[in-house]
Amino acid sequence: MRPVSISDEDVARVRAATDIVALIGEHAALKRQGRRWVGLCPFHDEKTPSFSVNAEEGLYYCFGCQASGDVITFVRQVESLDFVEAVRRLAERAGISIREDPATQAEWTRKGPLYEAMAKAVELYHERLLSAPDAGPARDYLRSRGYDGEVVRLFKLGWAPEGWDWLARYLDVGDKVLQEAGLGFVNRRGRQQDAFRGRVIFPIFDPSGRAVALGGRILPHSTTGGPKYKNSPEGPLYSKRRVLYGLNWAKQDVIASGDVIVCEGYTDVIAFFRAGMPRAVATCGTALGEEHFRLLRNFAKRVVLAYDADAAGQAGAGRVYEWESRHEVDVAVAALPPGSDPADLAIRDVQALRDAVEGAKPFLAFRVQRILDAGDLDTAEGRARAAEAAVAAVSEHPDSLVRDQYLMMVADRCRLDAAALREWSRNPTLAGSRERSARSEPRSGAVHPGSGRTSPNRPEGAAEHRGDRDRGHAGRDRQEASARAELEALRYAIHQPELVANGLETVLFGVELFRDAFDILAASDGLHQAISHAQGRDPRVADLLRRLAVEEPVDPPEDVIVQLTRMATRRVLAAMEVRGRLQPEEATDLALEVRSVRADLDALDDQPGAAAAAARLLAWLIGWGEEEE
Repeated sequence: MRPVSISDEDVARVRAATDIVALIGEHAALKRQGRRWVGLCPFHDEKTPSFSVNAEEGLYYCFGCQASGDVITFVRQVESLDFVEAVRRLAERAGISIREDPATQAEWTRKGPLYEAMAKAVELYHERLLSAPDAGPARDYLRSRGYDGEVVRLFKLGWAPEGWDWLARYLDVGDKVLQEAGLGFVNRRGRQQDAFRGRVIFPIFDPSGRAVALGGRILPHSTTGGPKYKNSPEGPLYSKRRVLYGLNWAKQDVIASGDVIVCEGYTDVIAFFRAGMPRAVATCGTALGEEHFRLLRNFAKRVVLAYDADAAGQAGAGRVYEWESRHEVDVAVAALPPGSDPADLAIRDVQALRDAVEGAKPFLAFRVQRILDAGDLDTAEGRARAAEAAVAAVSEHPDSLVRDQYLMMVADRCRLDAAALREWSRNPTLAGSRERSARSEPRSGAVHPGSGRTSPNRPEGAAEHRGDRDRGHAGRDRQEASARAELEALRYAIHQPELVANGLETVLFGVELFRDAFDILAASDGLHQAISHAQGRDPRVADLLRRLAVEEPVDPPEDVIVQLTRMATRRVLAAMEVRGRLQPEEATDLALEVRSVRADLDALDDQPGAAAAAARLLAWLIGWGEEEE
C-alpha cells in the first residue's frame, strides 16, 4: 500500500493530464495499430513488438514479460521512484499543483534547498574545469586518460580548486544546507569550509538525473591531503547503499539490452561508455548489496560483474544465488585479464574489454573454471584436489539441476566418475571421513557398517549386499533430511526468531556444527555479535552464520520444528535401545518409556495434534539430556 500523502483527486488529475503515448514514446518507439499503440517493450530485450498501449484508458501491457500499469507505474519503473515522487514528477510535467500532507510537504521543503545547492555546486565545479586557468592540470590529467570534451560534458566532470571556501562563498547558503548536502562544514573558527578541495569532481546522480552527491579524485603527484578518492557523506539526499553511479545515463541502454554492467569506480563506468557499452554502473565506495539489486531489477534481467578477477571470484556465493532467486535476475562475471581493470583496458586494449563482457560466464561457471584452471590436472592427486574444491563450490548452488550439470563438467575435466562426485557432493563430510578411514585401515580387514565383524575386502566393482546398501541409502537420506531441517531452523533463528522461539532447543540439533551455531546465536545479542564470538571460537560457525544470513527460510516454521523433533527423538530412541541391551536391569523401564514416547512420535504425523506432541517430546528430550549429563 502506498502512503496516503497525496489526495486521490490529485492523483486522478495527474493521470488524466498525462499523455501516456507521449510519455512512453520518450523511452520506446510506438506505432499506431488500430486503436492501440505497439512497440518493443522498454522493460525487456525483444525483436518482435509485444508491448501494447491503450491511450484511452491510459494503460500498458507487455505480452512478453507481463509488465503492466499506468503512467505512474511506468515512471516508477523507468526512473526507480516511489509513488509520491512519481506523482510529483508527472504533476510538474503537466503543470498541475498538488496538495500533499504536512509531513510529506515538510520533507520536500527540507530537501528542496539541498537539491538546489547540489545542482548549483555541480554546475560551478563543471564550469571551473572547462574554463578556469587553475584547472589546467586537471584538464591535462583527463586528456591523459583519454577524456575529451564530449566525455567531460556528458558526465558533468568538474574541478574543485584548492581554496578553503571557494564553493561556500559562491553558493551563499546557510550552514545547515551546506552540511546536509555534504558540500561543506563549519570549521573550528565558525567559518564555512568546502568539503572538496584540489580534486577532479565526479557528480553522482539518482536514476532520475538529480545530483545527490559528489566524488572527488586528487591529481597524481598532488600535495592535497586525504585519500585518493573521496565521496560525499551520507545524508538526506545520499545513501550509498541505494545509489549506483552512472545509472541515470546507463538506464536507456540497460533497458534496451536487458543487461547492466556493474564495476567498481567512476572511471570504470566512463571506460565502458567510451568502449561502446553505455550500460555500466558502479557502487559508490561500498559492496554490491541487496538494495542495489532492488534498484537494478527495475531495469535489467542480467547483471554482469566487471570487477578485478580476484574480487569477482570472492563475491559471496550465497548472496549471489539469493539475489538471483529473489529478484529474478541472472548474475554473470566478465573475466578481465589478470591485473587489469576496465579503465586501464579501455586505454590499451578496448577489444579485450568488449570481449570480456560479451564472453561473461554465469557466476558458478566462472568460479568453477577458476578453480580448475588453477589446479594441477596432469596428476591424479591434483585432479582430486581440484575436483574437491570445484564440487564444494558447485554444492552451494540451490538448484539441483544446475548442480548436476556442473558436476558432470567437473567429472569430465578431472577424468573422474560423475556418480562418485554426486555422492561426495551430497555429504562431503561423511565422504571425507570414509576416505580418511579407508586410507588409515588395512584393506584386507575393512569393517563394514552394520556388521560386528571384519571380512576380506570386496574386489573392486563387486556388488554389495542389498540389505546393507538399502540401509546405507536410508541412513544417508535421514541424515540429509535432518541436516536440511536444522539449517532451516537456523535460518529462522537468524531472520525470524520469534516464529521458533518456543520450539527450538540445543537438544534438537544432531549435527555438531549446527548445534554450536545455535548455541552461539542463543547466547548472543544479535547476529553480528554471534558472528564475532564464533570467529574466535570456531571460524566454521562464523562462516555458516554469514552464509545463512543471506538465505531466507522457506518451509513453514511449524513443519521445521516437527521435523527436528522427530529426528532428535529417533536418535534418542536408538540410544535407549542400545542402553537397554547393555544394561538389562533397566530394559523393562526403558521399554515402557519407549512405548510412551513412540505414541507421541506417531502423533507428529497427525496435523491437528502435531504441535502439542512436539512440545511434549521437546520437554522429554530436554529431560533425557539432563539425565544423561
